[in-house]
Amino acid sequence: MATKRIGILTSGGDCPGLNAVIRGAVYAASKRNWEIIGFTDGYEGILSPVRYRVLDESSTSGIMHLGGTILGTTNRGRFVAKKMHGEKAKLDPSIIEEAKETLEGLGIEGLICIGGDGSLTTANELFENGIPTIGVPKTIDNDLRATAVTFGFDSAVACVVDSLDRLHTTARSHKRVMVLEVMGRYAGWIALHGGLAGGADIILIPEIPFEFEALSKFIDERETHGSTSTMVVVAEGACPKDGTYVSKSMDQKGEARLGGIGEQVAEYIADSTGKDTRSVVLGHLQRGGNPTALDRILGTRFGVAAVDLLAEGKYGSMVSYQNYLVGDVPMADAIRSIRLVEPDNQIVTTCREVGIHFGDE
Repeated sequence: MATKRIGILTSGGDCPGLNAVIRGAVYAASKRNWEIIGFTDGYEGILSPVRYRVLDESSTSGIMHLGGTILGTTNRGRFVAKKMHGEKAKLDPSIIEEAKETLEGLGIEGLICIGGDGSLTTANELFENGIPTIGVPKTIDNDLRATAVTFGFDSAVACVVDSLDRLHTTARSHKRVMVLEVMGRYAGWIALHGGLAGGADIILIPEIPFEFEALSKFIDERETHGSTSTMVVVAEGACPKDGTYVSKSMDQKGEARLGGIGEQVAEYIADSTGKDTRSVVLGHLQRGGNPTALDRILGTRFGVAAVDLLAEGKYGSMVSYQNYLVGDVPMADAIRSIRLVEPDNQIVTTCREVGIHFGDE
């Protein structure tokens, strides 16, 4: 007979490594003879109609290498944690009460919430209202404070690098400028790491506002030195100086959907330099596919650590990775603000030293 019953859910955008976390948590719970309930479709699964399934080693065997999440997820619905450009929103008290009744009715003694800053904001609010939660940081954007890295980020960067490898060959063949727009919201980590590893010539990130004129000047200078093709990586949240974010639309919960800056950059470069210029939006390809080895390992370690935190009764904590070790921090500290790229970050400096341009000079 199980000595404890705990819950687990995946919320927000999907990313590679989620199934590794689920598997790690299930295996760690089984070793303690705990029963683990997986709520489907994110936080919506703990509201009426309640949706869940019992997880065990048999049902989670062989899922670590799979992308996505076997539990399903959503960034819509009644649990709205953000609006507009990432501003926090409070939950309706009736939603919290319904969630509490569901968990108490099922005998859930602790809930593992896997998600990014919005999902963990919800997890922390549930904790502050008496629901024992543990957070597991997940986001391809790598923008959560209090952890050096989040799983899903390495897989997203690998996708960017693979795309740049492919675009290099066609750019050289046609002497083109290729502009690749990547995800990251208001943080430039994916563009920065992917651009450096993929041999980009220009990287535009939200934290370093750029000047359109500087782009065309840099590309013209490359031409005079014999470089007939140029690779540009643009983070979806990149902004020109004295400009603002480019949004496609608002989603159903009122949060801006960033996107379109890559096309604007490509149009300007084509008009100002006369170069044949094409733009590519990588989009959700960065979220899909199998996780890298690093994300499989990190996800497994995070899942095990979450169960350990429940065993210790450290509710309101978030699993954290620092200095190659998995530990924990107060969830409230992790979600206070997002982690952005500092303009003097060592990786930015490295990029500049190898000739990568940020459009700011």
